[in-house]
Amino acid sequence: MKPKPNALIWLLLSAVVIVLDQLSKWWALAALQPAGTPHPVIPGFLNWTLAFNRGAAFSFLANNDGWQRWFFVLLAVVISGVLVVWLSRTPRGDWKTAMPLGLIVGGALGNLIDRLHASQVTDFIHVYFREWNYPVFNLADCGITVGAVMLVVFGLFQGKTKA
Repeated sequence: MKPKPNALIWLLLSAVVIVLDQLSKWWALAALQPAGTPHPVIPGFLNWTLAFNRGAAFSFLANNDGWQRWFFVLLAVVISGVLVVWLSRTPRGDWKTAMPLGLIVGGALGNLIDRLHASQVTDFIHVYFREWNYPVFNLADCGITVGAVMLVVFGLFQGKTKA
């Protein structure tokens, strides 16, 4: 009996996320100096602003002594490994599971590359409105967030059919 094809092909999506993330960070490092200087894209809503984060989302643990770098490296490796195993057990046609997992793996590995290379993650997308500011983020963060939201949304509506 021939085994059913699994969803590991969706790791190509992870590779696309990693390449786009790394290229965008390379551009940000080259074009957005000095760090912290806003470059308006959509005035009143979106700036390119180069920032560096040694912690996790929202700079969680960013001000610690450096141990957090290896903690987040280990976390990214473990989570990515678990998600790759999940993909290997997912049918290839189950895009509602495979696509989000591919996005999350790509985002996690994109930020992992930064941590290994520079001990910090390069961010540059700054969304704001009047006095409200969202923390600066990058394309890897988008992959992680969009993938996680898709997993939750598809999970909530899984198995529901029209009456």
